[in-house]
Amino acid sequence: MSSHLPHLRLARPVTHLARSVALYRDGLGLNVLGSFEDHEGFDGVMLGQPGAGHHFEFTCSRNHPVPPTPTPEDLVVLYLPDAAEWRMACERMQAVGFLPVPSFNPYWDERGRTFVDPDGYRVVLQNAGWHNAEPG
Repeated sequence: MSSHLPHLRLARPVTHLARSVALYRDGLGLNVLGSFEDHEGFDGVMLGQPGAGHHFEFTCSRNHPVPPTPTPEDLVVLYLPDAAEWRMACERMQAVGFLPVPSFNPYWDERGRTFVDPDGYRVVLQNAGWHNAEPG
């Protein structure tokens, strides 16, 4: 197996590309990593942190719009162990237009807050650290 981890892209169709870009850029402090227009009928923007192993891609189809269909359990969870950083992140999410909602799974309400964007996609800001267990 390769020692290099694959890069993860989380791709989501959205109804208003500029609105989604602004929400995630400003709410989560992400950077625009790239974009494209009318690539075979699609417009898109990639958001993330330079050098990270993951990013979001938001797309809109010019010819055949795909309505977003997230469920209450389709989550992106970000772990923020520092309480002050977590509180500021929660405030920033609301300030830019994410709406706080109760989590479908009550586990996420114990130490986190769940936010939903206008397309129904949910982001959990969890006030905790996370560590991958070593296979054993």
